Amino acid sequence: MNIGTVSVKSGLPAKTIRYYEDIGLIRPDRRDNGYRDYSMEDVHRLRFLQRSRSLGFSVEECRQLLSLYGDGERESAEVKAIATTKLGEIERKIAELQGLRDMLQHLVATCHGDHRPECPIIDGLSGRAHAH
Repeated sequence: MNIGTVSVKSGLPAKTIRYYEDIGLIRPDRRDNGYRDYSMEDVHRLRFLQRSRSLGFSVEECRQLLSLYGDGERESAEVKAIATTKLGEIERKIAELQGLRDMLQHLVATCHGDHRPECPIIDGLSGRAHAH
């Protein structure tokens, strides 16, 4: 299969597919004329990468997961450990974002938003007032 066909079948742009090849996540065969020749296994790997990336896994985490994906002797505990670590990172990010939201909500709620120059948002951003 050529890269255009693989792009359609995997849902990934050709540029992303080439990038994944450049960093060794996929290794298509080469035809005699030098063109890439992708297999259905490459398409499956690309779909796996796409889903993994959409869940927030880094390229290196995807590399580990792909290695486990292709390992018939893998232990699910290894996969679970990677996913559990990622889940913890996501939960920390959510908590951080919730804290930022709460702080910004407080600043917005305390600002009159009128013609006066006093503005708790500016004061909070400048460090002149505690946001929360």
